[in-house]
Amino acid sequence: MEITLLDYILFFAFIAGVTIFGCSFYFKSNKSSKAFTAAEGSLPAWAVGMSIFATFVSSISFLGLPGDAYRGNWNPFVFSLSIPLATYLAAKIFIPLYRGMNSVSAYHFLEVRFGYWARCYVAVCYLLTQLARSGAILLLLALPINRMFGFDIELIIIVVGVLTLIYTLMGGIAAVVWTDAVQGIILIVAAVACALILTFSMPEGPSQLFEIAASNDKFSLGGLGASLSEPTFWVVLIYGLFINLQNYGIDQNYVQRYMTTKSTKEAIRSTLFGGLLYIPVSLIFVYIGTALYAYYTARPELIPAGTPSDQVFPHFIVSGLPTGITGFVVAAIVAAGMSTIATSINSAATVVLTDFVKRLSKTELSDKQSMKTLYITSFLVGFIGVLIGLLMMKVNGVLDAWWKLASICSGGMLGLFLLALMKRRVPKGGAIAAVVVGLLVIAWMSLSPLLPENDTWAFVRSSLHGYLTIVFGTMSIFVVGFILTLFASKRTEK
Repeated sequence: MEITLLDYILFFAFIAGVTIFGCSFYFKSNKSSKAFTAAEGSLPAWAVGMSIFATFVSSISFLGLPGDAYRGNWNPFVFSLSIPLATYLAAKIFIPLYRGMNSVSAYHFLEVRFGYWARCYVAVCYLLTQLARSGAILLLLALPINRMFGFDIELIIIVVGVLTLIYTLMGGIAAVVWTDAVQGIILIVAAVACALILTFSMPEGPSQLFEIAASNDKFSLGGLGASLSEPTFWVVLIYGLFINLQNYGIDQNYVQRYMTTKSTKEAIRSTLFGGLLYIPVSLIFVYIGTALYAYYTARPELIPAGTPSDQVFPHFIVSGLPTGITGFVVAAIVAAGMSTIATSINSAATVVLTDFVKRLSKTELSDKQSMKTLYITSFLVGFIGVLIGLLMMKVNGVLDAWWKLASICSGGMLGLFLLALMKRRVPKGGAIAAVVVGLLVIAWMSLSPLLPENDTWAFVRSSLHGYLTIVFGTMSIFVVGFILTLFASKRTEK
């Protein structure tokens, strides 16, 4: 089956519709910097919750989870099982904290506890991560569309990046949230459609799908052993808890949305809704991967031999879906990427304004100056994101190193926040020492596996699974900071 004119019409109509819809918020978000960054706390909880969900699900998730499940089993789904606890902690601790401080910046709290150095460190790490993330998502979004539609990869990166930048720049956070809500709904409908079509396309009916999957252990959630060098059930669960606590607790992308609702109660409702919604949707994603395995096991003639696992779902989207559904699903993939990029642009601009320009300015900025800063920064973040996406095609080594460096730096953010939540006053020197130790642990676990595999480097190489990097890095910061705080307290008492 080939892509038809109807598929193209649906795809382009969606892209144009989202851009126009986002731009329509220009007259609301152009009123003030507070409207641009927090929508003046006027957005409904359900829309903010759907936006949180759409931000969490990038195009990487839409294509990556089915690919992982096709190649292995349902082990990636264990990551989602940690979300209830993470969102509960965010609702109980972090959301009331941020709403009480009435700051749109997630990192103002760190300055209150440790001084400006902590706020600056975390804000810089956040910006580096978002720039690298935007470029990576644009590239990973362009690759499957190139395979499916045949469009030039550079053209896809530029067009999607520019259109997302336009409506984010014009509509502010209101445009980001409302377009996210629409894109999230489209994404869910597309995933459900693919799952149903696969289920009822089996030659011998749906029962054949479950028979093939069960006989190949495709529904397994991973081993229950105590190994720390493999992605067992427990390793993925603990990894998910730390990552999700970082996302829902301290990530500016999420914290900023907490300030767009009318009250703390609605912010909590939106977080629980957006977070918990991801659990059944991620289950659909891994089910699609399992269904693809069963489908092509039963009908191997429909897929070229040796097709990589991450290309199986794109192949099915083009060749296995009915006319019109293909264009709709490709639009959903683009939607997942656009929502994540739009969030990064607006949140990064907000961080630059609140954590650097306003904080370091010797005079109070007028709202007009603040809006000018937001516009310029949004443009630069969007432009650099597109540029990084284009460069990743040609100089992967350099940009991969930058991505790893950004990940190493941002890995210490959660540990520093946990220290800040302690009732005891952590000394400034103790917090700095704790962060340094944590970053050294993260760097060792991230970089040592790249060393040559021989006896010379065997004692240096980390045997721990990469998922545990943020776990041990975060715990190192907290434990070292806690111990130094105790020593400082005893010294004070003496």
